[in-house]
Amino acid sequence: MKAKFLIPLALFGVLVAFLAVGLNRDPHEIPSPLVKKAAPEFKVPQLVAADKTFAPADLKGQVWMLNVWASWCVACRVEHPLLVELSRSKSVTLIGLNYKDKREDALKLLAQKGDPYNLSAVDIDGRVGIDYGVYGVPETFIIDKAGVIRHKQIGPITPEALQKTILPLIEELKKS
Repeated sequence: MKAKFLIPLALFGVLVAFLAVGLNRDPHEIPSPLVKKAAPEFKVPQLVAADKTFAPADLKGQVWMLNVWASWCVACRVEHPLLVELSRSKSVTLIGLNYKDKREDALKLLAQKGDPYNLSAVDIDGRVGIDYGVYGVPETFIIDKAGVIRHKQIGPITPEALQKTILPLIEELKKS
């Protein structure tokens, strides 16, 4: 008779344990199956120079950062000043991937707020984003010299994430 009561109690305990673990996780650290794998290849038009294209293969041998953004994205506007500041330091090649956006809106935002990117590529239909497992914008990927994704930041980059995770990783990858 007591066993009937212990089974639901044990199941409840297991459920509470799973919830406790989940609540203590950082939502920006969603594991990505692409980390430590080759960055997906693509070739898309550039935003500013629409007659030119960009492909990740263009940056083989360099450590670089791919920032997925859009003019309609409020969180992208929050991180934008930090990206402008990062671009001034010239510590990493910063590539923008303008995601599901209108070209004129994206160009207008960069003209108003500053363009932190070495170049921006256009992902008008979101296919590149799908290949990279983009949940939403902004998202940022750190890609090493061999073209392997080493880090994925979901959501806007914060000063803390930049100083404690992103910049140290970039410096470490540059040395190898």
